[in-house]
Amino acid sequence: MTSQFNTLYALDLLGTAAFAASGALAAVRKKMDLFGVIVLGIVTATGGGVLRDLLLGDAPPFCFKNELYLYLAVITSIIVFLSPRRFERMGRAMLFLDALGLGTFLVIGTSKALAFHLGFAGSVIMGVMTGTFGGLIRDTLSNEIPLILQREIYASACVVGGACFYFLNDTFVPPAINLTVSALVVILIRGAAIAKGWHLPRA
Repeated sequence: MTSQFNTLYALDLLGTAAFAASGALAAVRKKMDLFGVIVLGIVTATGGGVLRDLLLGDAPPFCFKNELYLYLAVITSIIVFLSPRRFERMGRAMLFLDALGLGTFLVIGTSKALAFHLGFAGSVIMGVMTGTFGGLIRDTLSNEIPLILQREIYASACVVGGACFYFLNDTFVPPAINLTVSALVVILIRGAAIAKGWHLPRA
């Protein structure tokens, strides 16, 4: 079990770096200064989790209890600021790293909501919020239509993964297996959508 959570923590940090990079890159594209790049990197990496913790009444939020998340977001943002073209060239690789972070954040958010005894809807919403609201804040601050409000299969992948986690939590499936399976559901759905160009229908 300890090994499983060490792996989850490592993936959480990797997802934090990937999300921070996407936020910083969005700021660079909008020609923001270094401070703006760092701010967008931080809010993208931690915004969803901070909002989740505030709604759950778990204060101070996670990134103030373990400031490694903040330092990692700042360092990643500075690296992107100094060499944005390198990250631009990563293209699809960045999207797949983002999918990895999305799945990891989803199971962390959903499991925390269950620890606070939320029901099905609340747990799934907290999981989706953890995975997607940092990107929503990023897009809002950079004056873009948020990704989760477009036809991308993104938040919808989190809904499926969160539902999977909730229902498996009430079975004989060990928690470590539940975390892995539910995260993989999100990662595979999002990864397939990237690879195949899948989209939700649009009005």
